[in-house]
Amino acid sequence: MASLRDALPATIRTARLVLATPTLDHVPQLARLANNRRIYDALSRLPNPYGEADARFFVHTIARGSEEWAYSILLDGSFIGSIGLHLLPDQLPALGYWLGEPFWGHGYATEAATALVAATRSTGLTPALCARALLSNAASRNVLAKVGFIETGEAIDEHGTQAGRRVATMRMDFER
Repeated sequence: MASLRDALPATIRTARLVLATPTLDHVPQLARLANNRRIYDALSRLPNPYGEADARFFVHTIARGSEEWAYSILLDGSFIGSIGLHLLPDQLPALGYWLGEPFWGHGYATEAATALVAATRSTGLTPALCARALLSNAASRNVLAKVGFIETGEAIDEHGTQAGRRVATMRMDFER
């Protein structure tokens, strides 16, 4: 049986965006945008400060590693954020994303998430996706709701930089 990572496309195009394999060309902008305390405060697996060495490590090791299938979000060819699936054995794929602060509020996160959800659904290889967002992050919770995720509860984050903080757990079931 094909794996989800093998079935997902390397590139996804939307009306305004391209979701593409992260490359070293994205490193300078990735590092500049990710080195932002507001982004660090919302994500559980992002170092702070975030420099070009962190961005290169992301591109080489994490983005298409055994537990991730990440895309660079490109607008007019420029890196503006990242979106992907966290793929752990015996768990639903978890959607995660972030955008550089100058790109907040323009619908890019919703557009990118809608495209990745559609690509994932079209594989037929998972019955659902999950996601989570800090309870205090209304913008991210709204993006996920617009895409079709339903809040299923609350939890205390146990890992990473968000350990001890309250998160909304979310799920999207695919119709078969």
